[in-house]
This record gives sequence, structure tokens and C-alpha cells, in this order.
Amino acid sequence: MALKDQITEDMKTAMRAKDSARLGTIRLLQAAMKQKEVDERVTLDDAAVIAIVDKLVKQRKDSIEAFQKADRQDLVAQEQAELLVLQAYLPARLSADEVAAEVHAIVAALGAELGRGVGPGDMGKVMGAVKQKLAGKADMGLVSAAVKAALAG
Repeated sequence: MALKDQITEDMKTAMRAKDSARLGTIRLLQAAMKQKEVDERVTLDDAAVIAIVDKLVKQRKDSIEAFQKADRQDLVAQEQAELLVLQAYLPARLSADEVAAEVHAIVAALGAELGRGVGPGDMGKVMGAVKQKLAGKADMGLVSAAVKAALAG
């Protein structure tokens, strides 16, 4: 079953169960998906849906951090509940060691392709290749740190 269809089924299940918190989060996700489809006149595949979910997860994490600084525990709890619902639609994430191994392999391949050593000046090229390979599979903040470490030494 496509991820988009799974989200629709989960929305129906939440409606039947009268789970308003889960239903609200799923409707928010569906609105973001519909907005992307209308804006770009495309039909979303699983990779595009995962990118949207990833973006919403990042927004929730940023909101949680801001609300904690403002000492708004009621809003923190709401955002954490939404975060849990959204994370269920993301594939299993790679660990830090797996990300580092993938980054080192990509840096080595890029160095061989360029015919020279890869350094900090090649950050853009490396990040482009890494994003293409690890999009949706790893936290991009973790990926960026691994790329910087790999290029530094």
C-alpha cells in the first residue's frame, strides 16, 4: 500500500475511533500533501510524502524547543503528541555509525571520480550526493555533521 493511501486509511480509523488529536495531526499532514500537489501539479509518490513528513517533524522539533524556552508545557505536550503521530510515517532511520559509513563511502567515490582528494571546498558536491542517497533515511543534521567530519580529516 502506498504511504499516501496508508495515511488516508489511518485518518478514517482515527475518525471512527474519535481520536481527535491523531485525526488533527493526520489532517494537517494531508493538507500539506494536497498543498504540494496543487502548487506543483503533481501526484506525490512515497519519497515526496516522506519529504513532507520529514519537514513537519522538523517543524515540530523546532516548536518544542521554542515552547520549552518559553516554559509552555501545555504546547510542548501537544507538539510532542503530533511528533509521535508523524514519526510513525517515517522509515527507520540510520544510526550515526551507519550515516558515517555511508558518508565515507560517498566521499571516497567522489574523490575517485574527481581524481583528487576531497576537501572542505567540496562540501556542496558531497552534500548533494549524500542528500540524493540518504534522503528520508537519515536525519540531515546528523548527515551534515558526518560530512563535515569526513571532509575535515
